[in-house]
Amino acid sequence: MTGVTRGAPRCLYGVTIDMVEPTQITDDELCAEALSADPEAAVAADAVSIWDVVDQGPQPLPQWYMPAPMGGSLWGWRRHFARFNVALIIASFLAINAYGLCNTYGQLHI
Repeated sequence: MTGVTRGAPRCLYGVTIDMVEPTQITDDELCAEALSADPEAAVAADAVSIWDVVDQGPQPLPQWYMPAPMGGSLWGWRRHFARFNVALIIASFLAINAYGLCNTYGQLHI
């Protein structure tokens, strides 16, 4: 953060947050904290969202779980070959259905 020194209070939406050095927490300590917490505790009216604190908007899925698709990775003859194969698969399913055969689970049945 620019202009903020460690240990100096930081104001975020009217709430002062003290910048402190991070400490290492073991899994056992974290589990003990989670088990000792009251699940029915009321949330304060001035509670700050975690998304406001970490400066990220709410995201439905993290970027590492489902990255953005890469478009335009096939060029030239490879692109035409891929389109031809997709069209061939679709045409084969249409032909199977036109002849009255069932190909629901990958096996042809009358």
